[in-house]
Amino acid sequence: MRVILSSLEEGAEAVRGLAVIVDVFRAFTCAALMLDMGVEEIILVESPEEAFQLKNKDPELLLVGEVQGQPIEGFDLPNSPYEILKKGPETLRGRKVVHRSSSGVQGALLAVERAESVLLASFLNAAATARFIACGNYPLVHIVAMGHQMKSPTPEDEWCARYLASLLEPSGERNRYDHWRAMREILASYEAQKFLRSERSYYPPEDALISLQRDVVDVVMVARKEGGLALVRAERCGSS
Repeated sequence: MRVILSSLEEGAEAVRGLAVIVDVFRAFTCAALMLDMGVEEIILVESPEEAFQLKNKDPELLLVGEVQGQPIEGFDLPNSPYEILKKGPETLRGRKVVHRSSSGVQGALLAVERAESVLLASFLNAAATARFIACGNYPLVHIVAMGHQMKSPTPEDEWCARYLASLLEPSGERNRYDHWRAMREILASYEAQKFLRSERSYYPPEDALISLQRDVVDVVMVARKEGGLALVRAERCGSS
């Protein structure tokens, strides 16, 4: 198995083989949490307009997302794991969700057009994702840290990608993962501090706390193109 680490929009555009798209703050923390709470499937969309069109066809859909970090008027939930956690499984179980975000979702939409297989990952489901990959015969694994708006690297995504690579190649020197160094750099970064300072209501500090929980969700998020839509469902090692 060959593991390639890359970042941002150009990384998502270059994926081949198996792609793992990483977004810790907050898209794929939200997605892992929703699927763990019983959401049936997640539809990834590029724009709010596409989400509203889908809901017009199926009013039972839940709309979740953000534009440049801010909640979208008319959506049911923001791109916030804390808000999702507060809703609980009783709200989410058996539902279908439409998800829009400015980085992770956009990177996944690029990847499903290019890679043979696409997984979505955050710290919440990193170990489950690595186990799933180990079950398969993948000669090439391309891990992409999506960063801020797909334009600038962020430590939480870079470190999560490195953590995944360390699980897949434990003897690889370039992929060594130091959890306390990772937490130190992440918590000191602007991306974490905008939550921890809690200057805006749509960046609750709880989002950072939830997003940095490691290996607590046994959900593998597999994205596929079906019927013109990018769909994400939960799978487990050995499932197809």
